Amino acid sequence: MAIAGESVLINIRYKTKAPYLRSFLFLSMTTSENYLEFNKKSWDSRVEAHVESEFYDMESFLKGKSSLNEIETALLGDVKSKSILHLQCHFGQDTMSLQRLGAQCVGVDLSGKAIETARSLNDELGLGARFVACDVFDSPNHIDEKFDVVFTSYGAIGWLPDLDRWAEVIHHFLKPGGKIVFVEFHPVVWMFDDDFKSIKYPYLKSEPIVEEEEGTYADRDASEVEGKTITWNHGLSEVLTALLKVGLSVESLQEYDYSPYNCFRHTVEFEAGKYRIAHLEDKIPMVYSVVARKD
Repeated sequence: MAIAGESVLINIRYKTKAPYLRSFLFLSMTTSENYLEFNKKSWDSRVEAHVESEFYDMESFLKGKSSLNEIETALLGDVKSKSILHLQCHFGQDTMSLQRLGAQCVGVDLSGKAIETARSLNDELGLGARFVACDVFDSPNHIDEKFDVVFTSYGAIGWLPDLDRWAEVIHHFLKPGGKIVFVEFHPVVWMFDDDFKSIKYPYLKSEPIVEEEEGTYADRDASEVEGKTITWNHGLSEVLTALLKVGLSVESLQEYDYSPYNCFRHTVEFEAGKYRIAHLEDKIPMVYSVVARKD
């Protein structure tokens, strides 16, 4: 946690579904305790640009295309008639894609504007998903039911300062026998510089990362986006330990040598919808997944 007058590294990265690296500089921050204020303002400002972007391909989504990837659908399995809580759902494309598969879904996101958009799309499509605007850590005060599955993916946990509290929320919401399906960009990716030429950043959680960005990953020319955000790095041991500490049984940990999103520099699409850093080929993990169950 930053203290008054401390210099905090600004490193432009961790954006839901499409993080990417940029140059860094230093900024004096008095505290990172107001991270929710900065992050909510930033994500509220991104919604319109994201909905209109080619990246989110709203036209195809409205016609029935799923926004889910092969990685998470394989881990989720048959979701028909399952209750699913989707944490950090943005404007709900994945939540609604799961609803289309027969699940009963609740999506949660910090951005009130994203949730408003999700509700509008949900109504337009005639789906029965429900959406709640709140911080992940405060979600037990807004949602009463328990779920068969808690789902979260791609650029999500970097926005959270405390994975112990995150795991407690997951445990709280899971029914006995229920599971967390978690897919995230691999922390090894964040050790590299922008061009993936050298190791530049720590693997383990250290100081909060205060970001200043122009545009957004879905539209880098978007001028209306509020750029300042605060995030944290989390290594695999931190994730797994947090889940184990609350009594969840880890059933699988998988690492993938590609990203389903073309969101980094110097990428090559070696198979349809699968991207690697060209000069690193298959030498680094780019995504990982965890499935853990509540006994």
